[in-house]
Amino acid sequence: MADIALEMIELGAVFFGMGLLGRLAGRIGLSPIPLYLIGGLFFGHGGLVPLTGIEDFTHLAGEVGVVLLLLLLGLEYSAAELMTGLKRSWTAGLLDIVLNAAPGAAVALLLGWGPIGAVVMAGVTYISSSGIIAKVLGDLGRLGNRETPVVLSILVFEDLVMALYLPILTALLIGVTLLGGLSAVGISVGVLVVVLVVALRYGRYVSAVVDSPDREVFLLKVLGAALLVAGFASAMQVSAAVGAFLLGIAISGSTAVNATKMLEPLRDLFAAVFFVVFGLNTDPASIPPVLGWAVLLAVVTTLTKIATGWWAARRQGIGKLGRARAGAALVARGEFSIVIAGLAVGYAAVPDELAALATTYVLLMAVMGPVAARVVEPIARRFAARRTAATPLPSAGS
Repeated sequence: MADIALEMIELGAVFFGMGLLGRLAGRIGLSPIPLYLIGGLFFGHGGLVPLTGIEDFTHLAGEVGVVLLLLLLGLEYSAAELMTGLKRSWTAGLLDIVLNAAPGAAVALLLGWGPIGAVVMAGVTYISSSGIIAKVLGDLGRLGNRETPVVLSILVFEDLVMALYLPILTALLIGVTLLGGLSAVGISVGVLVVVLVVALRYGRYVSAVVDSPDREVFLLKVLGAALLVAGFASAMQVSAAVGAFLLGIAISGSTAVNATKMLEPLRDLFAAVFFVVFGLNTDPASIPPVLGWAVLLAVVTTLTKIATGWWAARRQGIGKLGRARAGAALVARGEFSIVIAGLAVGYAAVPDELAALATTYVLLMAVMGPVAARVVEPIARRFAARRTAATPLPSAGS
């Protein structure tokens, strides 16, 4: 009984602390995500007051938070809009791979971590955080912006790449044969195709299955369906985030509108837990030795992500302000990068320093991403105003 009491006190302190941090973020006009992450650092492994006994709950709650973030993001778009976005942005997706995987691979090779370390770090620096980006876009009220489908299509492309990358990485780490690696990739591709076909052709039936006039029944069915799809997707080596997102686009019409209203409070709660858990699992003592390399990677890959979003938005005829917002929105890294590094360290195929570098890098990018998304618009407007003021007016005789 005493253990339960302590766990309830710790959990209550975490929730209440998140509320205080969220209020502080609102007061200073900042997304609460960086404060959640930094707060987790103080009370996690190696922090000032380490919390014990609630790891299992907070870890699962954090995973549920990512699922809900991507589910509600998917509810904003139809399957047809998704396919149109992918067709338009596949070239941007390829550019994204080249620009953002290369810095991580280069640093790994410079540090002597070998080809496997290079493959691991390439994934860490390549993949943006769908969870953080979805939260930021919602906080800033940009889900309906013209550039948001461009950002969304790049994120989906990245998650689909991860569905191929993770089986290949696992095969490299455990040393399986080429045939075994190709089989894992084939299973992942098959699962993605099935889910996409269901979303495109049978979405109305999915909506009918989860819909209900009873609020309680509706909530249980939608949440249960999201967790089932995410769990099966993860078990088949496909991103749980991809599964939740595709379920979201399969739900349409009034069902999607009602599901969004119903799930928003749960999304906000569990998503906040996810970001706090990320900080709780980071040991502050591991940061200083790799801070220099992490800062270098953060600067370089911030610029490359901004370039990716700018180029992709420009191809869709979006103005300069929208291009800047698209680029800044893609900066954040998060859950996927940590999963990749953890997978490699778990197989003891890379040095422990790689995990420390990946964690420090992701912490920097998880803070920089929301900040960049918020400040890019006033900076871009100020820059445009200065250029306009500096442009000489045409003379009367010209």
